[in-house]
Amino acid sequence: MYSLGRAVMLGVIVTLGVVLGASLMRVSAQASDPRSGTWKLNLEKSKYDPGPAPQSNTTTIEASSDGETATTKGVNAAGTATGTQYTAKYDGKDYPITGSQNADTVALKRIDARTLERTDKKGDKMVATSTRVISADGKTMTVTTKGTNAQGQAVNNVTVWDKQ
Repeated sequence: MYSLGRAVMLGVIVTLGVVLGASLMRVSAQASDPRSGTWKLNLEKSKYDPGPAPQSNTTTIEASSDGETATTKGVNAAGTATGTQYTAKYDGKDYPITGSQNADTVALKRIDARTLERTDKKGDKMVATSTRVISADGKTMTVTTKGTNAQGQAVNNVTVWDKQ
């Protein structure tokens, strides 16, 4: 016969196992998300229209089940350090972005596990849309951006990013 103490201890052990198992599954799912990680801009494969291209850029994406946090750091064509940051859900609603000359909000819509649409706005005006696609092997991210830059010029960029 089990004593009450043993029954309580068994209950605690089972509960801990369930909680830890669920936590590990969530961490594992985020770690295997193809969007997560650090991405370095491949200038040789990217096309900036109208340009000029930046000297460098790196994006770090931390994915969650319902959104992401993205942080960019780089050097623009003039040699000035740049950086942006946002945290947004995949619900199509506007979320603030800091550090951008073009936009003050982003809205995200997840199309599938490897494709994301992003809409940038300045005030209430849509200024750009981007489609981000992660390659099947998870090593390359291609971002197609169409819209208007801070100078009012039409933008049609295709940037290629390599996973680090």
